[in-house]
Amino acid sequence: MPEPPGAQPSAKTTYVLARGTSGAERLHLLSRMKWPTTQAFLLRAGLRPGMRCLDVGCGIGEVTLGIAEMAGPEGEAVGVDCAETFLWEADAEARRRGLRATFRRSDVYALSEERAYDFVYARYLLTHLKDPVKGLAAMVRAARPGGIVAAEDIDFPGHVCYPPCAAYNRYVDLFQAAVRHKGGDPCIGRRLPVLFLDAGLADVQVDIAQPVFLSGEGKSIGSITLEQVREPLIAAGLATGGEIDATVAELAAFESDPRTLASVARTFQVWGRKPQ
Repeated sequence: MPEPPGAQPSAKTTYVLARGTSGAERLHLLSRMKWPTTQAFLLRAGLRPGMRCLDVGCGIGEVTLGIAEMAGPEGEAVGVDCAETFLWEADAEARRRGLRATFRRSDVYALSEERAYDFVYARYLLTHLKDPVKGLAAMVRAARPGGIVAAEDIDFPGHVCYPPCAAYNRYVDLFQAAVRHKGGDPCIGRRLPVLFLDAGLADVQVDIAQPVFLSGEGKSIGSITLEQVREPLIAAGLATGGEIDATVAELAAFESDPRTLASVARTFQVWGRKPQ
């Protein structure tokens, strides 16, 4: 079960996206859109039935629940995140579905378990950390010798759209500016292989996933995401409310056109094994 209300994580990330109901709705959309490539990645990285797994920065817990299903009744999935409301909802869903998944409030820096998990995973977490090296080190400590550490994270400039769209390019630039202003790295995906090697992991491998859409709900992720970073952009003086409104409207019109193409951020998928 998650920790009770009032419990505090030991450190803060530089997370720039909205929490609450709107944040949860975006995360559900992202989970639906990304699950096929994430599930394939987890299998390639070595997730198998019977494993004890940790999902760091689990958000709404959708991936944690998917991991629990893949680990099966003999395995276990644990999700940790700073957003307490998300965790209570995820825990209720795990119980409803009869899955061996538990959730608790924490951040990656506060992980104290060592050599506890067969599979340690994070998706779109390291990009938001001021110290991703420290965060990854905590993930490696949590893995047992011979266990797997895996991460998916963004290379945000790698978006694709067609035909060229000024609003789309503006969205990509603004999101990166918001993340950098908070101390994160919106291009961390391309750094992951070296970070994994420097963390002492062996047999490091890398792949890239990038869903692209002509139609459907996934195509709207750009305008939704830009709306979600409105407050930090305005607070930092990176854009005005009017500029964001105009960009969101133009981007939404582009996304609704069946003759346009739009991708999500290029995602690097990296995994390695903790030496025995």
